[in-house]
Amino acid sequence: MNGQRVGYIRVSTLDQNTERQLEGLELDRIFSDKASGKDTNRPQLEAMLTYVREGDSIVVHSLDRLARNLDDLRKIVQDLVKQGVKIEFIKEKLIFDVENSPYTLLMLSVMGAFAEFERAIIRERQREGIALAKKKGKYTGRKPALNQQQIEALRQRFQNGENRSALARDFGISRETLYKYSKLKVGD
Repeated sequence: MNGQRVGYIRVSTLDQNTERQLEGLELDRIFSDKASGKDTNRPQLEAMLTYVREGDSIVVHSLDRLARNLDDLRKIVQDLVKQGVKIEFIKEKLIFDVENSPYTLLMLSVMGAFAEFERAIIRERQREGIALAKKKGKYTGRKPALNQQQIEALRQRFQNGENRSALARDFGISRETLYKYSKLKVGD
């Protein structure tokens, strides 16, 4: 049964270029995310997983484009294979389908572990850089999400019992940030 060849592309930031990942490949459809690979909460990944059917093939440039977490990578690949979908990683020259050998499963684990390790190293370097910048007085942290006037309006509406989700949407913040601002003292 020959299905569609579906491509999946992921870059971490909006300014990165997606073109090189599957350049020159003949694909029926491409799903592309501009988001971190730290988890599977990516709109186009979810859309692709819903879209593919038995007999389809998914083509991804490399393992770390699909997931940077070994557990997520394994789950995605295993779920797709159970569904009868073949998945191909171009860079690593790995193909996963219903006829997986123990060798390909080992390679998935080893290469996935390297992708996860690489993400951990990136986070460690980021923390070290921030700590050094703070020490030199050059890091002031993230710009506050709301100004003082917005915080006061938020607190008033919060105390009036307005719906928390609606408040967060109105102010363009997460519910976590909403609760943080609702607890601050005036002038903080």
